[in-house]
Amino acid sequence: MTRHVVFGTGQVGRHVVEQLVALGHEVVAVNRDGSSTVPGATSVGGDATDPAFTTGVARGADAVYFCLNAGGYDRWPQEFPPMQRGVLAGAAAAGARLVVLDNLYAYGPPNGRDLVETMPTHPTSTKAATRAAMTEELLEAHAAGRIEVAIGRASDYFGPGATRSALGETVFATALTGRRAQVMGDPDQLHAYSYTPDVAAGLITLATRPEAAGRIWHLPVAETRTTRQVIDHVYRRAGHRPSSFAAGRIALRTIGLVQPAMREYLHTLYQFTDRWVVDDSAYRAAFGDTATPLDDALDTTLEWFRSAAATPATTAPSGVTNTSGATGATGSTGAAAR
Repeated sequence: MTRHVVFGTGQVGRHVVEQLVALGHEVVAVNRDGSSTVPGATSVGGDATDPAFTTGVARGADAVYFCLNAGGYDRWPQEFPPMQRGVLAGAAAAGARLVVLDNLYAYGPPNGRDLVETMPTHPTSTKAATRAAMTEELLEAHAAGRIEVAIGRASDYFGPGATRSALGETVFATALTGRRAQVMGDPDQLHAYSYTPDVAAGLITLATRPEAAGRIWHLPVAETRTTRQVIDHVYRRAGHRPSSFAAGRIALRTIGLVQPAMREYLHTLYQFTDRWVVDDSAYRAAFGDTATPLDDALDTTLEWFRSAAATPATTAPSGVTNTSGATGATGSTGAAAR
C-alpha cells in the first residue's frame, strides 16, 4: 500500500480518490473545507496556495495529484498558477511524483489535424496561455530535478457526476425528459469526449508507472464520433426522439449579456466548430488500450443521471459534485483546495 494525496474532489478528482481506495491505497482527499465523503479516504480541508499547508498534508506521500481548477474562467490567470505552485511545493517537499490533470487549450486550433502531444503550443486566449505557461513550469521543475512530474491531458468531460461539462446535464438530463439538448458549435463535427472514470484511471497509471514521468500524455479516449451521433445514442437509450440546439458565436454573445461567464466560451468555441480528434496512441502503446467503449460509457452516464434525478440532493449517488467544468476544464474550485 502506498500513500496518495489528491488535491481536488470534483468531476475527476473524486473518481481518482474512489479508484485509489478500491485499489487498497492510503488516500487523502484534499479540498477547501474537507467535505469530501469517500468511504476509506481521509478528508482534509485547506488552502492549496499555501505551501505550509500543502507540505504538511503531502508529507509521506508517494504520489500527489493536482485535480484543481480556478473559480471561474475569468480568474484563471490570477488563481490557477498559485494553486499549482502550492501543490508542487508540497509534492516536492515530500519527494512524491506530481501528477497533473491538464486540458487541451494550449494547442490552439488544430486546423484539421489530430491533436498529438508533440504539437507546438499556440494559445489563442489568456486562459490557454495560462495553462501553457503552467505546463512549462512543471516540465522545467522536472528537468531541473526538483520533482518527478507526469501530465495527463483530457478533452471535454462526461461521466457520473459531471453535470456541468459540455456533455453534461444539458444533454443527459434533458434526454431523460425529452427536452432539447443544448450544445455548442457544429454538432456534425467529430469531437473527442473524455470519460471521467477513464481519465481518473489514466492519472493513477501516470502516478504508478516509472516510465510515465517527465512528459505530457493524452489520456485514453474511446472512438470519436460527432456530437450529434453522441446525442442520438443518448436520446435513443433514454427512450426519446433526439432533439438538440447548438449555440454559435452570436447565441453565446447574446446569452453572455445576462450570464457573463458564457462569453468566456467564445475563446474556445473553435473546439466545437472544427474537427476535434485526440490521438492517444502514445498512452495506448505504453500502457495498453484501457478506454471504456463509448456506448458503455454513455449508457453508464445516462443511468447515473437517471438515478440522480430520482434521488434527493442530500443523498445523491457517489460522484455528485457542485463543481463545474466545460470545454475541457477540470472542475471549478476557489483559491483553496476543493
